[in-house]
Amino acid sequence: MADESENHGSLPTAANDVADDLVALMSRDLVFVMRFLGESQNLLQGHFQRFILGELSLAEITPETHPMIHAFAERHAILLRDFVFSGVSLSKQLRVEEVERLTNDPMIRVDVWDQLRSHIDMAKQQFRKQLPDFPAALEAWKAPGGTAQ
Repeated sequence: MADESENHGSLPTAANDVADDLVALMSRDLVFVMRFLGESQNLLQGHFQRFILGELSLAEITPETHPMIHAFAERHAILLRDFVFSGVSLSKQLRVEEVERLTNDPMIRVDVWDQLRSHIDMAKQQFRKQLPDFPAALEAWKAPGGTAQ
């Protein structure tokens, strides 16, 4: 049985294994969703910002009575915009088979597998870079009295 230090060097294989497992589930678990970007986000956010300011003014909350109301309206408009776009995105999802058929690209699964493997490795490398900072952060997670049970 390999000890932890020997296993540490074989992590790319572990990333390949979990990427393989994820690709095996792709037909069931992977969906492609719509995403609105750019001007569409700005347009809907502006709509909600005007709506919020209008509704607040009906309640006699105006820039004269509340000088920071525009920041409030902007923040809440972003929340409403994201709610709408998330709901729309979730309402139409395409399975990997449908995307392969629509794009006539049989390499989608290979591309996704490669990206999964690469991002898994990057996530592990990022964790390792942060590891020296963790002992202080983990103090709150120690058992009471600082001893292991």
